Amino acid sequence: MISTTPVLSVDALIEAVLAGEHGPLPSGHVATSVFWIHHGTRLAGGDTTYLNQYVLVRLGGSFGGCAFEAGEIDPSICRDSSGTPLDVLLREAPRPLRIAALDAYLSETRPHRVAAEEGDAEPVTLPAGTPEVRAKARDAAIAGLLDIEEGAKVGLIGVVNPLVAAIRERGGEPLPCDFNLRTTQWGDPVTDDMNEVLDRAEAVVATGMTLSNGSFDTILERCRSRGVPLIVYAQTGSAVARAFLGSGVAALSAEPFPFSQFSAEETALYRYRTVGGA
Repeated sequence: MISTTPVLSVDALIEAVLAGEHGPLPSGHVATSVFWIHHGTRLAGGDTTYLNQYVLVRLGGSFGGCAFEAGEIDPSICRDSSGTPLDVLLREAPRPLRIAALDAYLSETRPHRVAAEEGDAEPVTLPAGTPEVRAKARDAAIAGLLDIEEGAKVGLIGVVNPLVAAIRERGGEPLPCDFNLRTTQWGDPVTDDMNEVLDRAEAVVATGMTLSNGSFDTILERCRSRGVPLIVYAQTGSAVARAFLGSGVAALSAEPFPFSQFSAEETALYRYRTVGGA
């Protein structure tokens, strides 16, 4: 079930996990494998090459993942951290690895597939096919969490072009924000000032990458204070973001590892909604 206990920040969630409030004490678990993926993607018809780095943690039957900016950590972290007790990673690791470890723990405690079996999540099957087909289906599923009036301003923090298009198809006016892009595929200006977007938006869609760069708590608090629905689309920290449902997050598209871009076959993402939806 979606928790009814408010979670106020990522650090507070980590402390609660360390105290055993979300399941077994993490000191009793070991990160079997820590690994790293670096890849680039340019979709057909686009002029943007997306460069992504992920650090991942294997814990039992689950994986936790976190994207990070170039230079934040290096591949030696795989050698140094594999086999480390999970509580040590949660306390001492660089932030991207802390988020990946937290995600692995929360995913192992309650896998998304189990949440779907219990009726808290809606599984969405992404079709087999090309990257373009799969990206369009994924971003349509994310935009499907929006319940907005025609012309509503939708803050998009973390820009991918198919999602910009999907928001427009839902009748929204995207307000794109990204640290690495200056324009969308269609020439829309992209700001790097999320406060400008948070001040204007009537709904906010944010990537799980905000968990990695430390901006998630700010976005969460601003959306709470303004009464603006926050929808998170997460490869990074999909189970971490789930912990904030009902505590500022109105809806979530959770995509556990292996992510959709790493397969041409059918894969699943999981959509969550709080009471009243997004």
